[in-house]
Amino acid sequence: MPGYSHRTGAVLAAVLIFTCVMIGAQPVVRADPSRPVAADGSRIAETRVESDRQSELEVYSAAMNSATRIRVLRAADPDTPAPTFYLLNGANGGSEGNWLDGTDLVDFFRDKQVNVVIPFGGAGSYFTDWRSDDPVLGRQRWSTFLTEELPPLIDATFNGTGTNAIAGISMAGTSVFQLAMAAPGLYKAIGSYSGCVRTSDPAGQAVVQAVVTQQRGTVVNMWGPPTDPAWRANDPYLHADRLRGTAIYVSTGTGLPGPKDDFEGAHGDLAHLLYQLVFGAPLEAVANLCTHQLQDRLRQLGVAATFDFRPNGTHSWGYWHQDLRNSWPMIEAAIR
Repeated sequence: MPGYSHRTGAVLAAVLIFTCVMIGAQPVVRADPSRPVAADGSRIAETRVESDRQSELEVYSAAMNSATRIRVLRAADPDTPAPTFYLLNGANGGSEGNWLDGTDLVDFFRDKQVNVVIPFGGAGSYFTDWRSDDPVLGRQRWSTFLTEELPPLIDATFNGTGTNAIAGISMAGTSVFQLAMAAPGLYKAIGSYSGCVRTSDPAGQAVVQAVVTQQRGTVVNMWGPPTDPAWRANDPYLHADRLRGTAIYVSTGTGLPGPKDDFEGAHGDLAHLLYQLVFGAPLEAVANLCTHQLQDRLRQLGVAATFDFRPNGTHSWGYWHQDLRNSWPMIEAAIR
């Protein structure tokens, strides 16, 4: 593979293990018989109306036997059917930085005819179905939740058209590919911002190990030991041909300090700026290498995709904010 060797993989693994701390009084309406309930019992258990355009949901997942917090931004005209755009947070599940806090998401989508759905939770989960319950992270069946349980509930409750797109940052920049593979045709478009899509080679396994361990999970509970076939089965790099016909947008910086790596970009927080420069720089350099590998792979397969290689920038929200804006025209065109 161009630009990749066992030595590169060893160096990459060492960098990742050291640095991988991935970085994203209202009325309450409780569940009632009129609200949609899936055959397996999945349902919207609670709705908190935050404004005329925003709702906070607690959605019960039968697969995980737990409720997940979901923020929904309604389409500009709620009375007209609208597609749905799912936005996934990074490795911390949105507890320390998320789409609502890190971007101008609400203002950007205010005039757009699309329902935006942001799940919270799933820290270190890769938003996949784990083979075993984890002592710390619990039961992880995110792929089932996001592809089978949640979309019908969203469509039924928020006048959805059944047309979807999905995007995510960092860890979730991998997950969006895996979810599209798991449910062919569910997502017309995917956006991956600063992700590392290759997961089953030694360097990719080091990435996954670092992310899961950082959240105190045990990675063998996800896909088994490194030799288990599940690692290859869940590697989008190996199965990228399955994404043919899906609109794909992938972006990354280089790790070099850029225009968002200053006090203004860090919202005047010195500690946050130091984090961007000390940890966010090497993390983005890793994402850059992974993204070049993915570009080579898609070219070999003849799978169309849009790649945005920024000349600088760290692993941080200021750049993902811009990535979302840059990718939206392509995503919007795919879900109209």
